[in-house]
Amino acid sequence: MYLLFATEMAERFSYFGMRAIFTLYMVAALFSMEDASQIYGTYTGLVYLTPMIGGYISDRYLGNRKCIITGGLVMATGQFLMFLSAGCVNQSIFVDGAAIDPSVSNQVSVALMFAGLTCLIIGNGFFKPNIASMVGELYSPDDKRKDAAFTIFYMGINIGAFFAPLACGIFEGDFSDPGRFRWGFLVACIAMVMSVIIFAALKNKLLVSPDGSPVGTAPETQPKSEDSTQSKQPLTKQEWAHIGVILIVALFVIFFWAAYEQAGVSLTYFVKEQTDRNILGHEIPTSWFQCLPAIFCVVLAPVMAGLWEFLGKKKFRGTSLEPSSTQKQALGLALLSLGYLVIAFGVKNLEPGIKVSMMWITSLYFIHELGELSLSPIGLSLVSRLSPKRFTSLMMGVWFMSSAVSNFIAGKLATFYPGSASEVAAKSILGIQIANLHDFFMIFVIMSAVASLALFLLSPVLKRMSR
Repeated sequence: MYLLFATEMAERFSYFGMRAIFTLYMVAALFSMEDASQIYGTYTGLVYLTPMIGGYISDRYLGNRKCIITGGLVMATGQFLMFLSAGCVNQSIFVDGAAIDPSVSNQVSVALMFAGLTCLIIGNGFFKPNIASMVGELYSPDDKRKDAAFTIFYMGINIGAFFAPLACGIFEGDFSDPGRFRWGFLVACIAMVMSVIIFAALKNKLLVSPDGSPVGTAPETQPKSEDSTQSKQPLTKQEWAHIGVILIVALFVIFFWAAYEQAGVSLTYFVKEQTDRNILGHEIPTSWFQCLPAIFCVVLAPVMAGLWEFLGKKKFRGTSLEPSSTQKQALGLALLSLGYLVIAFGVKNLEPGIKVSMMWITSLYFIHELGELSLSPIGLSLVSRLSPKRFTSLMMGVWFMSSAVSNFIAGKLATFYPGSASEVAAKSILGIQIANLHDFFMIFVIMSAVASLALFLLSPVLKRMSR
């Protein structure tokens, strides 16, 4: 598991490093805030859509190992194209060092950026579902340690996410020098190359199942077994029920990520524009605040893993005290709602341009990480446990497809961010006026709370379907 831990850590360093500076780069060099939000949402949505295709290719043709190496190399190419994009920014597009002059063309940088995003989207499709599905294959189907294992694996993701904004944020540019962003993209490229090297060097030695057979090889190289000879048999009634659980839970997960992924868009704008970032006379780069979720996740992941194992061993009237997977995820949605409720209270009656203490955004990220650890790694474990073995990578891709939809929604919702007083009158959603930051954050409070209650009420049914 720790080889997959290290590989994913390096890949997530690459992704989160790029994400930490991506919208800042676009706003500083190429697009308006609203256009940048929509591009961000489309990009992150497609990043989570292509894993379904990559999972299918893995299950049918290439296997996990080849897909991971292929995807890693394509993503490294994408990061390098982003490096070239920022390096080609035409400085003359700026008027007085702050406003973009629309009469000046910057088409080369834009073209390189979209080419880089395309490579990142395709490469991630090969990489993401396969690294996650291999974690489940390291354990036997009835191994009770799976939830804890995926939680520890998730900690590896967030160690990469912690160091990435620190390393790439050092090169955070601004209107006067947007070209500095290129070095952050180059650091992300190097991390992706390291991820592939680590995996390729150790995969044959370490990636084996409990019975000693290799994990993640191409379908035609896998040893014949009773399961593999029946891989073309129709799905059973139980398997269809399990797939149904995955699809229902994936629907609820959309609400979680649509709110959580504001970290890369509207919450980044909030930190840049209305958060006091000064400590002892020094201003903290905006992108560094994206380290906070990762810090909290790394600290809390072993605590949450230990909590689930502890509750699993305790019984009340013969019944385990550990919540079901869907109850844990309902809790995650409730905590997400609570985090937004805290910051909505903190910004109530706050005028544009007035800055608040960084403790508000810090509190939000702390609560959100408790929610993420209750939902995301548990979801990965659920997909690994319930998927028909011959379709594990494909179902992992389907699971990530819910994140694709949520990221599209996240980008759209971010366009309602009330950036300035002159913009407020034009922003409304479902007929409700978004007059200030309090109104904006309450969208996510209500959305997450309703989804949490609905999933909790459905949990007993989903638990029966999971048997």
